[in-house]
Amino acid sequence: MGNRGMEELIPLINKLQDAFSSIGQSCHLELPQIAVVGGQSAGKSSVLENFVGRDFLPRGSGIVTRRPLILQLVNSKAEYAEFLHCKGRKFVDFDEVRLEIEAETDRLTGSNKGISPVPINLRVYSPNVLNLTLIDLPGMTKVAVGDQPVDIEYQIRDMLLQFISKESCLILAVTPANTDLANSDALKISKEMDPQGLRTIGVITKLDLMDEGTDARDILENKLLPLRRGYIGVVNRSQKDIDGRKDIKAALAAERKFFLSHPAYRHMAERMGTPYLQKTLNQQLTNHIRDTLPALRSKLQSQLLSLEKEVDEYKNFKPDDPARKTKALLQMVQQFGVDFEKRIEGSGDQVDTLELSGGARINRIFHERFPFELVKMEFDEKELRREISYAIKNIHGVRTGLFTPDMAFEAIVKKQLIKLKEPCLKCIDLVIQELINTVRQCTLKVDGERLMTCLNSYPLLREETERIVTTYIRERESKTKDQVMLLIDIELSYINTNHEDFIGFANSGAPPSVIRRGWLTINISIMKGGSKDYWFILTAESLSWYKDEEEKEKKFMLPLDNLKLRDAEKGFMSTKPTFAIFNTEQRNVYKDLRQIELACDSQEEVDSWKASFLRAGVYPEKDQGVPADSLSMDPQLERQVETIRNLVDSYIGIVNKSIRDLMPKTIMHLMINSAKEFIYSELLAYLYSSGDQSSLMEESAEQAQRRDEMLRMYHALKEALHIIGDISTSTVSVPPPPPVDDTWIHTDPRCTAPPPGRPPAVRGPTPGPPAPPPLNPSPAFGAPPVPSRPGPPPVSANAFGSGSLEAPPPQVPSRPARVPPALPPGIPSRRPPAAPNRPTIIRPSEPSLLD
Repeated sequence: MGNRGMEELIPLINKLQDAFSSIGQSCHLELPQIAVVGGQSAGKSSVLENFVGRDFLPRGSGIVTRRPLILQLVNSKAEYAEFLHCKGRKFVDFDEVRLEIEAETDRLTGSNKGISPVPINLRVYSPNVLNLTLIDLPGMTKVAVGDQPVDIEYQIRDMLLQFISKESCLILAVTPANTDLANSDALKISKEMDPQGLRTIGVITKLDLMDEGTDARDILENKLLPLRRGYIGVVNRSQKDIDGRKDIKAALAAERKFFLSHPAYRHMAERMGTPYLQKTLNQQLTNHIRDTLPALRSKLQSQLLSLEKEVDEYKNFKPDDPARKTKALLQMVQQFGVDFEKRIEGSGDQVDTLELSGGARINRIFHERFPFELVKMEFDEKELRREISYAIKNIHGVRTGLFTPDMAFEAIVKKQLIKLKEPCLKCIDLVIQELINTVRQCTLKVDGERLMTCLNSYPLLREETERIVTTYIRERESKTKDQVMLLIDIELSYINTNHEDFIGFANSGAPPSVIRRGWLTINISIMKGGSKDYWFILTAESLSWYKDEEEKEKKFMLPLDNLKLRDAEKGFMSTKPTFAIFNTEQRNVYKDLRQIELACDSQEEVDSWKASFLRAGVYPEKDQGVPADSLSMDPQLERQVETIRNLVDSYIGIVNKSIRDLMPKTIMHLMINSAKEFIYSELLAYLYSSGDQSSLMEESAEQAQRRDEMLRMYHALKEALHIIGDISTSTVSVPPPPPVDDTWIHTDPRCTAPPPGRPPAVRGPTPGPPAPPPLNPSPAFGAPPVPSRPGPPPVSANAFGSGSLEAPPPQVPSRPARVPPALPPGIPSRRPPAAPNRPTIIRPSEPSLLD
């Protein structure tokens, strides 16, 4: 592979895979790997067993592989297996390996064909394997069996996509030869994720089970559905062979014999079979790792830099050191105070862009939620007018009052002020909840730069801190509520009618000119113009409507004298909620209409307009649900009710404005600022007095485990960068050619020429002294071996023992050039033009495997 460092590439990726599997997904690196995909019973497991030379994978009908199996093959003198979840235990008996895979699968998925995306890591050491890492994935299925979910097909597909969608993953698409290649599930999903075919290696199994008279020659020659990396054919053991415990070595020999003897495959026998597949995958994965090294190195460096500070803190960490515990406690309390203040007061660092939190939510309570609660406390217009009327009558007693009594005004105002207590208390409760949530967020905060001084790393200390601060906030809650109730009582104690914003009795007789503005629809028959929308203005004296809200073009003004309201049904002219205005003296209201119908977009808007008309002195035709004596027909009493109603509105507005201003100030002073001061000045003393500090400072088991995993991760990354650094510096330039190999002198393999139209098989250099080149084959038949050339029987591999397409044998520079001799009689004298320059080693025309 060029240098010793390249041989360490696959073991390096294995180490990273183990480190990341044990730590979890904390290091998001896309490691180069080979994923094996295919339909059920396509022969995926048999291919892997042939690589190892042992029976070790679960077998059976239906879905057998139900969890991803990360299989790491390591060339070693000894032969044994190890599981990542059984650290330290070596499996020498491969039947035990199968049982352990089945037990570990059932542990997560159950015993009835369920699946799980959590992988099983298995490492096999053997002298019979090349360094290789593959991921055996569940076979694709269409129908759920047993207690499998009905969407098992999509679950398996999603699991496969998790692996093969990554650009760093090579895809080993396994397809049985006795099915139509166009219907291959493996090639279909590979084509989706790798449309250019750059990462896909095709494997054709069960070539010996094809119908008689058919073969897969076009597929294996990469002509039917071409892949850049081509196809390799293998012959696995049949179920009968497996049941009869046929040795895998014998099966490999039978596979070799099959390809050499089959007329459709003998010309490519050197590029078929399990040994060649394993060799090819080793080289493909190694080359793929080499190609992805720059990006992988960059990611490793960024991960390492992100861990530097943390690991420096861990290196000298002593869990039981009293001085460390005291220092950490002080730092955590100080940091908790800083975090709490930042969340309340706001800060530019670590801004949450997903939702409001801390001070922003409290600010919304102060300036949006609390004013809304005050506005929501709307008065029932009928009820309020009835109360004012009763108050005036009760104050006058048996006498008829000539003036509006101010005692009725005070009685109504005090009753409305008492209603303010509920929204004020609700505001305090909302702020309390936000403060407690903020405390919890601060204690659960994980700081990547100060993991050893995070409250979340010490569960007992975190719980005690939450308890102490929450208890203090609850204590301040009662004091804050008492203070707010005191504010309401102060407002009740004296009704200040001399306030500069109060309209006063002098102006109360002339109520605010405009009671309401808004759009209404006048329903008129089509003969008289049809329905139209107008901008209405309601005052205490009249109802006017304009063309639009600019109020420049007035259409009509209707005095409110002798007007009343009645309900109107939705008619042909409009489907909107409607009410009508009519004159009690049977006079026309508008033009020649005895009543006009006004429509709104919703029933709520209709009710709101009716309430506004009530304030203007326009009442319903029949009072529903109100006692007959609640609304008097006495014009003087109605004027007094309207006057007090306006005065109450004015004064309550002043009080609401004052309460909206004082509530945030009171809560900030008595609760929020007090809590910040408590955290800074008294929290540490409370923690010291609450119990044993050594127990408070016991770190969580998760934190201890995380520290160990972080150190392992750090060392794994550092070692990986070290190996990658050696490889990178060693492979910058083209490696020098290897020394001259003279072993070819002692061997004499038989040389045959390929039939016309087919690529020649890869052969080693012709041994022996310089000899005439092989004769040009006749177009009608293949060239037979030269009878005059003695030598041993032909060998199956070239002299360099590779047979690989990616690593051709080097040219021997000292070899003498061949001189074509005179041709024997009967042989055409014309030689193809390229014959004199024909190289010694003929590479097959399979560009897909080289790409």
